[in-house]
Amino acid sequence: MVREVQLRDGGLLRYDCELTSREKVEAFEVLAKQEPQVDIPTKHYFSKGIYAREIFIPAGTILTGHIHKYQNLNIISKGKIEVLVGDHLEIIEAPYTIVSPPGTKRIARAIEDTVWTTIHGTEETDVNLIEEIFICKTEAEYLEFEKQLQLPLMENHGGY
Repeated sequence: MVREVQLRDGGLLRYDCELTSREKVEAFEVLAKQEPQVDIPTKHYFSKGIYAREIFIPAGTILTGHIHKYQNLNIISKGKIEVLVGDHLEIIEAPYTIVSPPGTKRIARAIEDTVWTTIHGTEETDVNLIEEIFICKTEAEYLEFEKQLQLPLMENHGGY
């Protein structure tokens, strides 16, 4: 079944109701990559055992995030943003802090200029290597990562 949603900007979004939230986000990404891209200024901060990635999201911007391999801390320090959480939209207003579980991938629309910081525990300071360690580029890559995590657990329990 196809569902239509009227967007606030007057546009119309059509999607298959049978799709999971992740599939809907990925379908949106395919379409969005065909449009002009917005510059999202990024700042990187390092402290002992901590890496923080801060992004500035201009009001009106719709964006998607990466799939995170591990839980991480997110802090909204400025602004208001609408975020897809499961199958519903939530409006989040600064100040706001949340721990996101592994496998999280978000789609959001900044209602106001927003500053969002994601924090990872690591001694690494090479941003490209940090992305390799903490981020999956695709759902298939994340599922393979999850599978690899489970293998040692099975070996520790006699292989069953």
